[in-house]
Amino acid sequence: MSALPASASGLPRWRSGAGAGVLLFLGALLLFAFYDAFAKQMVATHSPVVMNLSRYVCISTMGLGLLLHHGQWRFWRQPHQGLLLARSGMLALVATCFMTALVTMPLAEATAIYFTAPLLMVALAPALLGETVRRAQWLAVAGGFAGMLLIVRPGHDLPLAGTLLMAVAATGYALFQVFTRRLSGLVPAPVQFAHMAFVCLAVTLVLAALAPGVEIPPWPEALVLLAGGLVSGSAQLLLLAAFRRTQASTLAPLNYVQLLLAVLISAFWFQRPPDGLAMAGMACIAVAGVYLARSAATPRQRHPETA
Repeated sequence: MSALPASASGLPRWRSGAGAGVLLFLGALLLFAFYDAFAKQMVATHSPVVMNLSRYVCISTMGLGLLLHHGQWRFWRQPHQGLLLARSGMLALVATCFMTALVTMPLAEATAIYFTAPLLMVALAPALLGETVRRAQWLAVAGGFAGMLLIVRPGHDLPLAGTLLMAVAATGYALFQVFTRRLSGLVPAPVQFAHMAFVCLAVTLVLAALAPGVEIPPWPEALVLLAGGLVSGSAQLLLLAAFRRTQASTLAPLNYVQLLLAVLISAFWFQRPPDGLAMAGMACIAVAGVYLARSAATPRQRHPETA
């Protein structure tokens, strides 16, 4: 799906072509990895709710800017509001679980579990999208989940609550991607982006009101958290720009660069490198995910009743 209406015709060809899209995508992954590390550092002293609040204040501001720029500020009049709400609600669930899990989970292992989401999406595709999954794809899904079992195996000393939260986050993100597929071509990308931001902000505000002991930090610390939120929002805008220039089938396999970055950050920033079996598990997840991303470039058959 094209992330935004084409608006790069005035750019030089090398900037508006596929190569520029790849560079923008890699830049987005770098910012995402940085923000995850920043969040892991900050949740040691700040509530996960406060972290998400600072992030979605920034992203909602960006979403409002996109709506105004594209003349689509009456987003509530868009069709398919049920699907939009389900999609945005899934990401709010993902954000809540992911940020809470980072309190106790090592960054590399948390990211690896989260990256099983594309495998889950393939497993859900027959039931929710009416797509036929080939035998080789099922084998890739099985291999990826075998890799996850190497990460969460007994004796690896991962916290149970954090592991379960990351599994919920991965499942929620898989459903988010399913809903995104169903909305493809039906609702403009700026509307999807802004709707997601507003719903995530609303859910986070409710959690902040209900959770005990949540305190807004003093303004110098709040500015640091908002700066982190700006990084996260900028990464999402880079993704939109990348998908506007380059096909998703080209960019999707590169997603696993973020997993490599998470391993490096965990090892050198947090002094918590994964052990050998966990690294093998991450490799299984990455190989399976890249294979599935590449195979997605080939059109899949649909059941007649959903065609």
